[in-house]
Amino acid sequence: MNMLKLFWGVAVTFYATCLPLQPAAAADLKARTAVLVHGAFADGSSWNKVIPILQQAGLKVVAVQNPLTSLEDDVAAARRAIRDAEGPVVLVGHSWGGVVITEAGNDPKVASLVYVAAYAPDSGQSARDIASKFPAPPGREAIAQDEDGFLRFSEEGVRKYFAADLTPEEQALVAATQGPFHIKGPATAVSHAAWRDKPTFMVVATKDTVISPELEKAQVTLAGATAIEVPSSHVAMLSFPKEVAALIVKAAE
Repeated sequence: MNMLKLFWGVAVTFYATCLPLQPAAAADLKARTAVLVHGAFADGSSWNKVIPILQQAGLKVVAVQNPLTSLEDDVAAARRAIRDAEGPVVLVGHSWGGVVITEAGNDPKVASLVYVAAYAPDSGQSARDIASKFPAPPGREAIAQDEDGFLRFSEEGVRKYFAADLTPEEQALVAATQGPFHIKGPATAVSHAAWRDKPTFMVVATKDTVISPELEKAQVTLAGATAIEVPSSHVAMLSFPKEVAALIVKAAE
């Protein structure tokens, strides 16, 4: 990373209100498929509001179902989806899914990366490494670990922290469909950060209480990413689906 680039922080930031929300013509898209990688405490249904918008814009869409048992297992699931997808691929990750795409994004079929309220560790770093540099968000208090080492958000934690800006009905669905997440995942480092080599786009959720918004903003500068900010809880793709989809389409262009 060029030091002058880091000094000036030349990440180009586009605010959500400035991004075009109209679907792009399929002919304008260089990427053919969007591969969507969900985060911890979630499953592929977390992209349900974004998928129709991307399809209308002319993208094929695959929502990966992560086992959430380890970084290696989740990366393997993403790589299978990339292998089977029509390329080029825009690879999208939410939350923990950002760690997954940082590793899986080194696949040559991946043309660009989109991080949605996500971790974007550097080479040799884990999610725990980068999170430790910032104060712990209050949402961490609502995570419990079982005897097998799997983490889970309480229903109250989903309502108060994880998805605070969704309707009660949506919050209940998020709580019911969450996937237990093994504790060893956040401690595992990526080998090489794909965002160092490929065009990178990021959604910063300014009301996130699960991942520090300050961390999300710092990652934008470090990666030199094109970014938007939305006044969202941690689940920006559910509370601001049009804005998130617009950035994914921009990455596909």
